[in-house]
Amino acid sequence: MSTEQQVKGPASYFPSIEKKYGRPIAEWQQLIGDSPLTKHMELVAWLKSEYGLGHGHANALVAYHLAAAK
Repeated sequence: MSTEQQVKGPASYFPSIEKKYGRPIAEWQQLIGDSPLTKHMELVAWLKSEYGLGHGHANALVAYHLAAAK
């Protein structure tokens, strides 16, 4: 049995996001934070249209960002 804790929630997508899109998570979080958009689905749609992210990856980044901002 592994003693390492399994990463859960939106952060579980981070390694595949970094690998697929070639940007660190901190950069994605900065882009989201700098955006004038504030609603979850608006941000998801923006990441998909502007940066070509898949829905699940965009959703994970936005969910993580908005949860951290609370």
